[in-house]
Amino acid sequence: MSRVLVNQPSGVDRVELSYARELMHQLPDTLCFSGWNPLIKRYGRLSSFWVRRYLDRIEERWTIGDRRPRISRKIDAFWWMVALFPLPVPRRRPFARRVLIQPSPDTLERPRLMARIVAREGGAFVALVHDLIPIEHPEYARPGGAAIHRTRMSTLARLADGLIANSQATADGLERLIPKAHAPAIRVAPLGTHEALRQVPRFVPPAEPYFVCLGTIEPRKNHLLLLNIWRRLADTGNAPPRLLVIGKRGWENENIVDMLERCPAVAAHVDEINGMADADVSAALTGARALLMPSFAEGFGMPVAEALMVGTPVICSDLPALREAGGAAPEYLDPLDGKGWIDAIQAYAAKQSTRRDAAHARIRDWTAPSWQDHISMVLALAREVAR
Repeated sequence: MSRVLVNQPSGVDRVELSYARELMHQLPDTLCFSGWNPLIKRYGRLSSFWVRRYLDRIEERWTIGDRRPRISRKIDAFWWMVALFPLPVPRRRPFARRVLIQPSPDTLERPRLMARIVAREGGAFVALVHDLIPIEHPEYARPGGAAIHRTRMSTLARLADGLIANSQATADGLERLIPKAHAPAIRVAPLGTHEALRQVPRFVPPAEPYFVCLGTIEPRKNHLLLLNIWRRLADTGNAPPRLLVIGKRGWENENIVDMLERCPAVAAHVDEINGMADADVSAALTGARALLMPSFAEGFGMPVAEALMVGTPVICSDLPALREAGGAAPEYLDPLDGKGWIDAIQAYAAKQSTRRDAAHARIRDWTAPSWQDHISMVLALAREVAR
């Protein structure tokens, strides 16, 4: 419900929408939706009729964009808050089994509230863990982010009966973090990949060859490496390819923003794009020479799968989570290997590129993970822990 005004969804937002859609498909007769409304501080059941229409609305807006005035979107948001008013949770029938499935980290930082929610549902609790980055790499988190995430994981260790890890890397981190004596059942289920969008995009590709960097602008994504590379390429006197930095601005990113806004060599060859609709993101990826993802840490690496899904080569950091997402298809580099990244970018930018041709050949052997398989694994765990 908190995403009513959001035009550009986060990775977690996309996952939540996919969970709702696929759970409706696999559990058409037994699925119920619940929610916590922070404005009125109330938890309860949501009308399935209005939830389905709400999902249709936000999916449409995320796919093709919403250019209405902000006041119109606020009125729309108020209307949806009324339509999705939390209703009382019915008592569980004798011998019936109930499982609460939560794909979002929201409210996990409030252990007492979560304990009341789980108790009110009166069943088992299964949650998806997206990553442990704020704990394992606190230098990349918002101030206080590590403490908040530790509280979330402590809540899950105490209340959850089962945990879904989006990668083996995340599962390994959970096993290190949660004592075995108190650990819920942990299963690995790779996130699914969205199908190529059929909507007509508004995106107009640059005339010159271009690369895409997709994701929130924050230090963990290592945008500075790419911006320094583009400045160096511009200083050589030869026209560099174009770089599209697609994503909203995050946190602790002053140095990145300074380069984007104040460095003439970067500004001449790099476009920062915020609020791009999904259809346009898909079109931008499809025409790119490659997706560039020099991250220092990732929980899964959704952009890698999204690029490979449309047949676009990927050059990314050599991280366990990214190898799980991309398999043998991407070209993996150390995120600190500046020369290696420059060489790869120049090779992929060339009109005749044997290195890029080899990447295309590897993509043909890559299999996209599906949301159907992911949710099937989630439901298998739910049946295992149901009570």
